[in-house]
Amino acid sequence: MKAVRIHQTGSPEVLQLDELEVPVPGDDQVLIRVGVAGVNFTDVMARQGVYISREAAAVLPAVLGTEVAGVVTATGPGAEDLTGKRVIAFVRGGYAEYAIAPRGLVTELPPGVDLAEATAYLVQGVTAWQLLRECARIEPGESVLVHSAAGGVGTLAVQLARAFGASTVIATAGATEKLKLATELGADLAVDYTLADWVESVASATGGRGADIVLDAVGGEIGELSLQCLAPFGRLVTYGVSSKLLAAFSGSQLMQKNQTVSGYWLTGRLAHDPRPVMAAVAGVLDLATQGRMRAVVRHAYPLERVADAHRAISGRGTVGKVVLTV
Repeated sequence: MKAVRIHQTGSPEVLQLDELEVPVPGDDQVLIRVGVAGVNFTDVMARQGVYISREAAAVLPAVLGTEVAGVVTATGPGAEDLTGKRVIAFVRGGYAEYAIAPRGLVTELPPGVDLAEATAYLVQGVTAWQLLRECARIEPGESVLVHSAAGGVGTLAVQLARAFGASTVIATAGATEKLKLATELGADLAVDYTLADWVESVASATGGRGADIVLDAVGGEIGELSLQCLAPFGRLVTYGVSSKLLAAFSGSQLMQKNQTVSGYWLTGRLAHDPRPVMAAVAGVLDLATQGRMRAVVRHAYPLERVADAHRAISGRGTVGKVVLTV
């Protein structure tokens, strides 16, 4: 089979298309003929050798990729027979024609769900769901501020906030096209956070109170200024550092308004207990099949152009989900 491996960490040029043996599923595993593999910023960081997680290449050479959509072609001992079923799954080594997945990390796809769109409901869909439901504990009628709203998580978080009953959804991004997309997805207000007055715009949209929930994947100055956008008893959840700068908060900043800052890391949640993660996958798929949310997939690359996919993500010119077609 064809698979993309890295033999060393570094620039996109280290991504190499190799010919490998088709893996054999072990106990409680399934073999998936991959149709679409998701590409994430964490893959870029793993390729660079700066991201330590289940995505990282602990032993080189290694196949990157953490999520796939495709068809089950074989099952190992003890695994439910899903042969012939269309599925999405968390995997190690998704940039390949075939991938192995533990049965517990596999979800059967409802009829009619597009494979490319389905990949967005794994890493990005679960993250958006758990940020709002489990970290921020969203209640109907609350206001939500979503940074990087045109990204893979952001496009879904805007829609989920609306589906969960948010009264006001404010989206931020740094380009006109991205702001337009956020509005099309249901944001009440789209704010350019590269402008000096973006904090004032958020305050105005919330009647001066601030947002009850802020979802931040940027960090740095944007993350720190987000605290000024947070309402009394508000919850700010940080789940990324796309600025490559950590936001700094002090306890004394949070005390007077009884605010909370918390963190989210999907890898840690999968390692701790995958069951809530897979429940979130089911929840996202259910909303998608009801037509209450949709994945934005505008960037699809063939497997041999994986380096271009990584360059596009690094250049921050993408919107929604980026995928490889296999």
